[in-house]
Amino acid sequence: MCIWGYKNMSKTKTLLTNLKNRFTFNSKKELVDFFVRIFFFLATIISASFIIIIIFFIAREGIKPFVTDNNGIGRVDVIRFLMGDTWLQGTVFQSNLYGVGFIIINTVYIALLSLSISMPIGVLTALFIAKIAPKRLSEILRTTVELLAAIPSIIYGLFGSGIILQLVYNFAKLFGIQSSGGNSVMATVLVLSLMILPTITALSEVAIRSVRKDIIHGSLALGATKTQTNFKVVLTSAKSGIFTAAILGTGRALGEATAVYLVAGNARSGPSLGFFQTTSTLTSTMLQGLKETIGIDYDIRFSVGIVLMIIILLTNATLNFIKRRVGNVDVK
Repeated sequence: MCIWGYKNMSKTKTLLTNLKNRFTFNSKKELVDFFVRIFFFLATIISASFIIIIIFFIAREGIKPFVTDNNGIGRVDVIRFLMGDTWLQGTVFQSNLYGVGFIIINTVYIALLSLSISMPIGVLTALFIAKIAPKRLSEILRTTVELLAAIPSIIYGLFGSGIILQLVYNFAKLFGIQSSGGNSVMATVLVLSLMILPTITALSEVAIRSVRKDIIHGSLALGATKTQTNFKVVLTSAKSGIFTAAILGTGRALGEATAVYLVAGNARSGPSLGFFQTTSTLTSTMLQGLKETIGIDYDIRFSVGIVLMIIILLTNATLNFIKRRVGNVDVK
């Protein structure tokens, strides 16, 4: 018993000594370093707290339609809400007419189409800027990409409603298709592709520039041409960063609201898989109801927000899984 107590006292003294040494500063630099670490830690806690607060607020408001009678209208059925193919179609407000099943399909479908267009263009543009273009031209193109990334989404939306809608409408007329003035899946995909292209290009260029030079020189020394080296060595080595660009680009495509709202047409039923059909996304559906301040039509938008957060989380998890399966290549 005495031996056990002695050992515990020794451990306690050791712990106190370590704590004393930890908070004993031998110089002014160590003191400054300690406070800088505390500052960074507090900044991290504050950032994480904002995320938690936002999630809590969205979840608190979004769960109301499913647990209250919504002023006599009735509770929204969760299954019908998630699987429904109609969003408030009719003249009488009924809780069972709020369905986001088709909107989820529309959102993922549009995001994938946008990524399939912008990803190859963005990666090839990044490769040209980083490895092929002359230095002066490379700087000009890099500045242009940065300016495109800084343009607000409303500007892309106005460009889409003024230019892209007309182009889509005229293109549809060539095939004798009615496109509702150009508001369609195609217009939405084109606008989103333009929006996420700068993000993918900028991040892919950073990844390509980070590829170790000895890998490139080794490929050239083995007899590979510059084109073969760029496509088979550089892009392969930069694939981890390129996948990161795809993840961020997809996140922006899923989360964009204003520009999509101006060109999608905001269909009330679906899903919309035809290129010239009007469509709607989770974000544009949320934006439609912000003119309200109370009631089920307002609260249900937060429910859509919960679904959107889950979709983004699942999409990012899937892309990260693919990224890990593809594997990382040593870059420096």
